[in-house]
Amino acid sequence: MTIENVSWNKSFGGWHKQYTHHSDVLGCEMRFAIYLPPQIAQGEKVPVLYWLSGLTCTDENFMQKAGAQRIAAELGIAIVAPDTSPRGEDVPDDADGAYDFGHGAGFYVNATQAPWNRNYRMYDYVVHELPALVETHFPVNDKRAISGHSMGGHGALMIALRNPSRYTSVSAFSPIANPVNCPWGKKAFTHYLGNNPESWKAYDSAELMKHNAQPVPALVDQGDQDNFLAEQLKPEALLSAAQAVDYPLELRMHEGYDHSYHFIASFIEDHLRFHAQYLL
Repeated sequence: MTIENVSWNKSFGGWHKQYTHHSDVLGCEMRFAIYLPPQIAQGEKVPVLYWLSGLTCTDENFMQKAGAQRIAAELGIAIVAPDTSPRGEDVPDDADGAYDFGHGAGFYVNATQAPWNRNYRMYDYVVHELPALVETHFPVNDKRAISGHSMGGHGALMIALRNPSRYTSVSAFSPIANPVNCPWGKKAFTHYLGNNPESWKAYDSAELMKHNAQPVPALVDQGDQDNFLAEQLKPEALLSAAQAVDYPLELRMHEGYDHSYHFIASFIEDHLRFHAQYLL
């Protein structure tokens, strides 16, 4: 597995770097970003927080807007941010150029429907291929946490719930918590997974939490002025599922905050310190 370094910037004593590589899982070239904290200069192997971004995003949004590097440097945690979907001229895209499907909108599932199943296998990429790549090429250990925003919050929660032994903790900002019951989720899942809603539940955090036997500590932050709150995000479904099975979820509602990276930047320190309890 070879990777190519395409950019690097020193940040809080560590390094933010971007890499490209060919993904066998996705069948295309992919780019990811990694923040390596200064502790690696002393020969330490550090744990990794994987960050999954939302619709229309790339690896750059979180690294440039969230302001996470200062606390990651203090704590000694690496951050890895993949792209949000496969991309390229040979990768199918929405015919109308919609923002909520196709390029930039992989929803972190393994598509089963043609033509999407040829490339849209972001679940396997995030859970298996990318960590194997990171753990081969960088001074990191095998402790992993996962977090994300919106579509990426859905991805982080769902992936942790499905793989509790792989992640010490999970957090999310404004996650699409119940995608089987919202317009974004219904559109994406119909195209990627087919017309049977029962098959969608394997990628729905609220549904998965109802039947979880091995809980992963979870923190979710949601702004009460989020334009997508009622129609798309549905945190009440996640909270209801957690309460039904006594799941260790802390869901915090924040007055006045919206769906933007201003919200994420306001509380990202809390999330990093939350994960540090389990990673370090």
